[in-house]
Amino acid sequence: MKKNLLTGAVLILLFAFFAALPASAQEGFTGPSGREGGKTGVRSVTTAEAKTLRDDAKVVLQGKIIRSLGDEKYTFRDSAGEIIVEIDRDVWRGLSVSENDAVEIRGEIEKEGPRTEIDVKSIKKI
Repeated sequence: MKKNLLTGAVLILLFAFFAALPASAQEGFTGPSGREGGKTGVRSVTTAEAKTLRDDAKVVLQGKIIRSLGDEKYTFRDSAGEIIVEIDRDVWRGLSVSENDAVEIRGEIEKEGPRTEIDVKSIKKI
């Protein structure tokens, strides 16, 4: 009888321990941050909005790459207009994209005088 009570008590303790694990794994602040664009600091923008942002702002855009300009530079177009993007060879990671493919690019604003470009850090088809 004592063995059954002890086994039952151990099972109850183990159940309580494992039931508490998910709650402790979710601790911490999960609401919005005070940084621009939420926790990651990345904003989803149009090409027109991108041209108004500060240098080095992190952005996400969706649209199409419509032409290569050479030297790893391309013309990117969305519903709001066009902007030049720079995509280094290693960023492509074997991805092939045509002017008909919709893509999502993530990168940083690069201000060069009056000209705004996007230094692309990642690209994917959508």
